[in-house]
Amino acid sequence: MDVFDRAESLDRQAIETLQLERLRETLGRVATVPLYAERLAAANLSAANLRSLDDLRRLPFTTKDDLRAAYPSGMLARPLSEMVRVHTSSGTTGTAIAIFHTRNDIAVWADLMARCMHMVGLRSGDVFQNASGYGLFTGGLGIHAGAERLGCCTIPAGAGNTHRQIQLIRDFGVTGLHIIPSYALYLAEALEHEGVPPDKLGLRIALIGAEPHSEEVRRRIEAGLGVK
Repeated sequence: MDVFDRAESLDRQAIETLQLERLRETLGRVATVPLYAERLAAANLSAANLRSLDDLRRLPFTTKDDLRAAYPSGMLARPLSEMVRVHTSSGTTGTAIAIFHTRNDIAVWADLMARCMHMVGLRSGDVFQNASGYGLFTGGLGIHAGAERLGCCTIPAGAGNTHRQIQLIRDFGVTGLHIIPSYALYLAEALEHEGVPPDKLGLRIALIGAEPHSEEVRRRIEAGLGVK
């Protein structure tokens, strides 16, 4: 299945032309949001007078405080009736941030994740285990949809239950894994404790993220799980 935007194969000039076209479309959409309407007017920027990508320097920043102040739905550029899903941040450091999605947003999100996964070596036919949390956290469902879009047999394992994670990997011949770095290190320790050599696990690629990690941590994960 073709999962790639046509921009993947464009030359630089064509890419910049497309970027400018899409930036104008975006400005036209966000101008319906009161916050952006006010800030774009102050910067004398609009879809009509955006001349080049250099005008990006003139765009106002959106801060986390802006997103918090707009909770729950003050940043919507489309009617609430067009939304099909909402995610939120945890709100542990202040007012939560709400993220709404239209049906098209969900499709674009899946395409984007599929492109990222293809870029690092996953292919249709891989068995992919998602050890990310599902629910209000955006990571789990977005990554899951991308893996299915790419054509992987996708296991929604979720976070935790380490013995079960190992069992699923072994029983279903998992070749690709999404996991946060700290849990990947814990999983590697659990494998060692259970006497499972990394080269016997069958994993090929691990996608790690959602936390900062060093090159040393990357090397430890690669050695502990037998993956790239």
